[in-house]
Parts: sequence; C-alpha cells; structure tokens
Amino acid sequence: MTQEKSKTQRSFVGVVVSDKMAKTIVVRVDRTVLHEKYQKRYIMSHRYKVHDENKTAKVGDKVEFVECRPLSRDKRWRLLKVLKTEV
Repeated sequence: MTQEKSKTQRSFVGVVVSDKMAKTIVVRVDRTVLHEKYQKRYIMSHRYKVHDENKTAKVGDKVEFVECRPLSRDKRWRLLKVLKTEV
C-alpha cells in the first residue's frame, strides 16, 4: 500500500524587471497588504530569480513561474509561460 503524495508547486505571476543574465530573468511579484492598525492598503513586492532556458521573456512581460529544485544559489524557480508581452 504505497500512497503517492501529490506535489503542490507554488506558482506566481509577475512582471519581468531584468533579463541581462544568461538564462535568468528577475521577476517582481506585487501583493496588496492591509495594515492592521490603520486599515490602509499598501503594495509589497518581492523579486525572484527565474530560470528562462530559451530567453523568451523580455523586460515588461507578464510571466507565470513555478517552484523547482535549486538550480543555483538564488534560483529556485522555473519559467512556465509568458502571459502577456510588452509592445
């Protein structure tokens, strides 16, 4: 009786802010947070280094990426697809 655990990969959608590195893009993910005391909404952002094997994403593109095994010291994310390209 072996039960397989279903792996749930975290996935995010963000905007590419840098594509200068080889096979790596930097993606900014924004989220809205509500302040506990003052009930004001503000935006917090986090930057992720994402593996882009074919160099398909450019600066300004909206992309979706998922969690994967560690590829380098900072890269633990893999590009899934480019959702919207910036013209």
